[in-house]
Amino acid sequence: MKSFLAALLLTAASATAFAQASPVGLWKTIDDETKQEKSLVRITDNGGVFTGKIEKLANPDKQDAKCDKCTDARKDQKILGMTIIEGVKKAAGEDYWDGGTILDPNKGETYKVRMTLIDGGKKLEVRGYVGMPLLGRTQTWIRVE
Repeated sequence: MKSFLAALLLTAASATAFAQASPVGLWKTIDDETKQEKSLVRITDNGGVFTGKIEKLANPDKQDAKCDKCTDARKDQKILGMTIIEGVKKAAGEDYWDGGTILDPNKGETYKVRMTLIDGGKKLEVRGYVGMPLLGRTQTWIRVE
């Protein structure tokens, strides 16, 4: 019985460590300009391709907000529940994920994205950019789960 419990605890610890080594999870987004919480975004791994969807908006007055500035299929769709991160993959031999896009629903703009775990996986640097990563902005998101 003791060995079973030890194995169970080890398995749970391994799963937690793996989750911390990946952007998979629920993240509190912090606006890089206002430093205010904006939303909760859930990042999932779909066969090595990561996506992120807005699960909650921090502002109760914005729960029915739509992406009126979007120019793609998300135009006039509700922001709550919207997929804003698409096509991101682990960079081979690197400690970051990129190759996909991120949508800023407030501006309706889509950017290339690079995500890097920091602080032992407790935070995620999310950099949206045009062209190359040097030309962009970074937000630091906080892991909720």
